[in-house]
Amino acid sequence: MAHTPRAETSESFPAVQQEIARLASLPEVRATFAWLLSQESRISEWQLQLAQIPAPPFGEQARSEWLLERFMELGLDDAHTDEVGNIFGRRRGSAPHKAGQKYVTLSAHIDTVFPAGTPLNIRREGTRLYGPGISDNSAGVAALLAVAGALQQNMIEHFAPILFIGNVGEEGEGDLRGMRHIFAESRWKESIGCSLILDGAGSDTIVAEALGSRRFEVIVRGPGGHSWSDFGAPNPIAVLARAIESFRHTPVPSTPKTTFNIGVIRGGTSVNSIPESASMRIDIRSTSTAEIERLERALRVALDEAVENESEASEARAPTQRRSVGLSAEVVAIGDRPAGELPADARMRQVIRAVDAHVGNVAQTQRASTDANIPLSMGREALAIGGGGSGGGAHTLHEWFECTGRDLGLKRILLTLLALAGVGK
Repeated sequence: MAHTPRAETSESFPAVQQEIARLASLPEVRATFAWLLSQESRISEWQLQLAQIPAPPFGEQARSEWLLERFMELGLDDAHTDEVGNIFGRRRGSAPHKAGQKYVTLSAHIDTVFPAGTPLNIRREGTRLYGPGISDNSAGVAALLAVAGALQQNMIEHFAPILFIGNVGEEGEGDLRGMRHIFAESRWKESIGCSLILDGAGSDTIVAEALGSRRFEVIVRGPGGHSWSDFGAPNPIAVLARAIESFRHTPVPSTPKTTFNIGVIRGGTSVNSIPESASMRIDIRSTSTAEIERLERALRVALDEAVENESEASEARAPTQRRSVGLSAEVVAIGDRPAGELPADARMRQVIRAVDAHVGNVAQTQRASTDANIPLSMGREALAIGGGGSGGGAHTLHEWFECTGRDLGLKRILLTLLALAGVGK
């Protein structure tokens, strides 16, 4: 999850604050707080177990199976996996069923950014857990299970039904495919009223604004050849180098914040072969759709110029060499995350701010690219927050999670969820 801080004016919502105070004072809710605090060893064990299961993009099946077993152990209703690997379990609401009754969802993505074969050196050292994916998003999934277990154990009744979801495909090439499926093709798409999403560690953020992004794979093809006998033939890697050098000088504004990154380059078979193809992957992000489109145009212009310049340079290097195949290039879209924003007066914003005020937590509203992009882009209410504790080194082999302070994050999640679902007096 990448994010950009954004200030938000502090407002008072007395009625919502009173409701949060009432919820927190209920004996069954106080008992649930105590239960969560007593279960830290179990919660961290869930986190360690999950992180030990590889979940590269499009390879989340083993984690789906593990989480489905946990949902069944906790006694959630209708625990099942859908066609793309998302896992569901629910708690029925106490209010009589009525037409159009909406679910409140609590979700966490189960995939990681790490490719298949990545060494997973998952370990515990005191109150710290280490290893790839231990925070993003094993921390979110552990919090999801903790809250589901707490509600089941303490038999808290809530008016609206709650749907617990472990979804696939949030990271990288997954392009939010799990959440896209839920809101586009699944049985739940018209049944969800609001979505609370758990992503990573911490309690100091509120993602209420969806950062838009587009991702591309640039592929350059040429005739290839031997480095000696075919010297002078156009080189796809050289085309990429020219394109990168030109594109990286494209100006980007600080407001609206706009970024680009060339994250992957591939190509070639041996040091003495002119490659037949080469590719690179580029990520473009902005709070402005117009800026994203401007950078996409700049990328395409840089590539066209690079192809032309390399072709001319090739002719100059070996003007008499015959070539049956020239250079070609294409730009393939591999990701498009829609932007969106939760209105300032939305109930979810009021609830999370009132919860933070009640528990004495300071959190900053941010714009980020998360699973919340999908419902927010559709005008649905959604927020993404952390699973408590603290963490660092996300998306690296040195990722870590500190368990201290997790209880604050879990209390924050529980109160928010109960306020959204409604609990009787």
